[in-house]
Amino acid sequence: MVLSLRDLSVEAAGRALVDRLNIDVAPGQIVGLVGPNGSGKSTALRCVYRALKPTSGAVLLDGTDLASLTPRDSARSIAALTQESSTELDFTVEELVALGRAPHARGNQPLTAYERALCREAMDRLDVGHLADRSVLTLSGGERQRVLVARALVQEPRVLVLDEPTNHLDVRHQVDLLSFLRGSALTVLTALHDLNLTAQVCDRVAVLSSGRLVDSGDPAQVLTPELVRKVFGVDCTVVHHPRTKVPQLLYDLAPAPADASTSPEGPRS
Repeated sequence: MVLSLRDLSVEAAGRALVDRLNIDVAPGQIVGLVGPNGSGKSTALRCVYRALKPTSGAVLLDGTDLASLTPRDSARSIAALTQESSTELDFTVEELVALGRAPHARGNQPLTAYERALCREAMDRLDVGHLADRSVLTLSGGERQRVLVARALVQEPRVLVLDEPTNHLDVRHQVDLLSFLRGSALTVLTALHDLNLTAQVCDRVAVLSSGRLVDSGDPAQVLTPELVRKVFGVDCTVVHHPRTKVPQLLYDLAPAPADASTSPEGPRS
């Protein structure tokens, strides 16, 4: 399924949060949105999973305007993990994951054997199967994040929208999740802060600044020292992974200002 953002704009209080954004995500492709805080990444994603109505422009699925679909129909095609994903209700992990079947449910019918197996498979894939009977309220941030990804997968979406999916995850689970996405054949649009993870997992990267698209393309072509300095205001050196050859950024930290009071020689009199 092709996901397209066409001249997408969002305005609030007279300010353009997203300004005429054009992005295409081909079937099975992973496209990463990167940019400083406030650059419009999350706002654009909210338009895709219909939490926000764009001021102008459109989000298209295989050429069909999302606005023409019912919420149930769009939820059968698009699943989302949002930054605001949380629950204060005392669901078990198994119950929360099962809510991913809601767009496919008819009335109050119980889950079918197929759907129960789908839930177990998703929980095992995200390494939360052993938490099935635990209250969601007792989970760590990383555990809850993995449960919410499992819920999204249970929707059986064709498009996955992920806003900072590696938040709270330890290194092992970051690698597991990104490896899964690489092999999933899903159409994925994700916002990421970590440029090195973006380069590793994404087929293409779109760089946003002040709501506008600055550049897009292959990570190796886009994530250059010049662009990082211009958009993020930091200096870096680009090296390549010795095995995968994927570009990785080494940031140049500014030296700390000299402070006589902390000098090895002590304060001067």
